[in-house]
Amino acid sequence: MTISLEKSRFSPPDAVTVVQQRNATWQDDVALRDNQDWRKIAFYQGWLRADIGKEAQNHASFSDLMTTIFFLWAMLHSEETLQSYGRCLIDGQKSQACAPDLVLYKGEDIPKWQPGEPRRISTERHRLPDLVGEVGDTTLSLDWDEQKQIYASLGIAEYWVIDVKGRRLFAFGLREQGRYEVIEVSRVLPGLPLELVEQALERLEAETNTAAANWLMQQLQAQA
Repeated sequence: MTISLEKSRFSPPDAVTVVQQRNATWQDDVALRDNQDWRKIAFYQGWLRADIGKEAQNHASFSDLMTTIFFLWAMLHSEETLQSYGRCLIDGQKSQACAPDLVLYKGEDIPKWQPGEPRRISTERHRLPDLVGEVGDTTLSLDWDEQKQIYASLGIAEYWVIDVKGRRLFAFGLREQGRYEVIEVSRVLPGLPLELVEQALERLEAETNTAAANWLMQQLQAQA
């Protein structure tokens, strides 16, 4: 496999190295998946990309806030069953692979692992998540294009893109034709105002993610 390594000579020593290939095969994906210490990986229609390196502070802060928001919704809807598997690898029948920053299951048949099984979600053995999301710090264009295509091809009902620099949230719902359309209200987490989520993201400019989560919880409790 011929791959390109994208890393600026001005990058700090711990910067992420990007491994990318445009005419890759599933075997290339498996080799990279099993032999590299990747943080993010994606494969679809010959496009293979992996980020090898540590997670940046901004990315981690936004990712943790979004996962906390899932938990806040669950606390207000105790009758619902939710399970978060953020950053878990999803393998799609030897044609797609991805590791979304946010992975959320709702309802029954949530994947469980048995000893000896690969620690990943396989579409051959498990049902798909109800919602996935990407935190776009340096990869926003990919999240809007290639990543979005992967999740639509898998048939995942809802996809969120979090713009770290712009502190914005974009939500998409899957149409019957297999394409995403912009939605203003979450279909997976009804009653969660997405405009409030975006306001919580805006608060990260001056506050910690725990403070932003506490503010959002107060808003949701006031609306209950």
